[in-house]
Amino acid sequence: MTKIDWYILRKFIGTFIYSLMILLVISVVIDITEKVDDFMNNNLSLRTIVVDYYFGFIPHIAALLFPLFIFISVIFFTSKMAYRSEIIAILSAGVSFRRLLRPFWIGAFLFGGLLWLGNRWTVPNANRIRTTFENTYIHARDEGHTIYDKTTRIDSFTYVTFGSYDPNYHSGSNFVLERVEGLDMTLKIRADRISWDSTQKKWRLDYVSLRRIRGLKETWWSKQDTTLKLALTPKEMEEAKNLQEAMTTPELDRFIAREEIRGAEGLNIYYVEKYRRTAAAAAVVILSLIGAIIASRKVRGGSGLHLALGIVISATYIIFLQFSTVFSTKANLNPLLAVWIPNFVFGAVAIWLYMRAPK
Repeated sequence: MTKIDWYILRKFIGTFIYSLMILLVISVVIDITEKVDDFMNNNLSLRTIVVDYYFGFIPHIAALLFPLFIFISVIFFTSKMAYRSEIIAILSAGVSFRRLLRPFWIGAFLFGGLLWLGNRWTVPNANRIRTTFENTYIHARDEGHTIYDKTTRIDSFTYVTFGSYDPNYHSGSNFVLERVEGLDMTLKIRADRISWDSTQKKWRLDYVSLRRIRGLKETWWSKQDTTLKLALTPKEMEEAKNLQEAMTTPELDRFIAREEIRGAEGLNIYYVEKYRRTAAAAAVVILSLIGAIIASRKVRGGSGLHLALGIVISATYIIFLQFSTVFSTKANLNPLLAVWIPNFVFGAVAIWLYMRAPK
């Protein structure tokens, strides 16, 4: 690391932190204007709003736009260096373009690693704070609606169906439990009503009938009521919004493994979130390289032209990412491929730009 490397790296870090601070202030102000009515309607104190919401909101929005603001920051300070002929002087002194990119690589991997670690642990915990607050005060009127015809697999052989389920009272009706081993049904339980017993941590069934089948032998009985212990809790019955964002990566892995055993559908949204956390860190490196190559050339338009080009590339990246993730969650595109398509495309662009850059 030479003085030039440290000079560029300090520019990289300082410009990004400055840009990020401006972004966060603007984001918080916009969010406050959108939610001020909800804050006032719930009579929330300033401490509650700051501690119980914005401590979670700020890491969330910072991680969400982290790669794009890295990109804009690199373009901004590099174009300034090019405009002042600093890069021309460095190259004229015999430094190769590849060598010039070393501090950019170091900064990109530094910030990429920081984002990767944050996406795995810090940001999910912050999202847990944010989503808990939103579900309690912002979206409370939208929560708690009755769920109809919900079927879930609770282990390798057992399926349960709720004809209806009210998450407010933790109770439902037209409950059916079926145990299937191979191609044969060995157990079927029906109940007119089902409710959660919070003291015993069991489900209480009313007007129950049970059929047990062993080959050609079948037994049947009915009871007024009984209790049943299931690998299912009321919390798992609730259709929480953005649940995947509030789980750390180890928690997300365990959740996906459990839901796969249950045979749950619609898991692509969880896979997309899992793979996105690594892909976003890789995007920091790719976009930093693109920004450095684009902005290192001195052009007549100066920084304004570079920034305009950076905004266009950022918008294109977001469009690619949105399209691919929607295709994954709605059309069963492979989640790993979906989140990495933008990186593959822009990685190819980075290589092409590097090959054309003056050495």
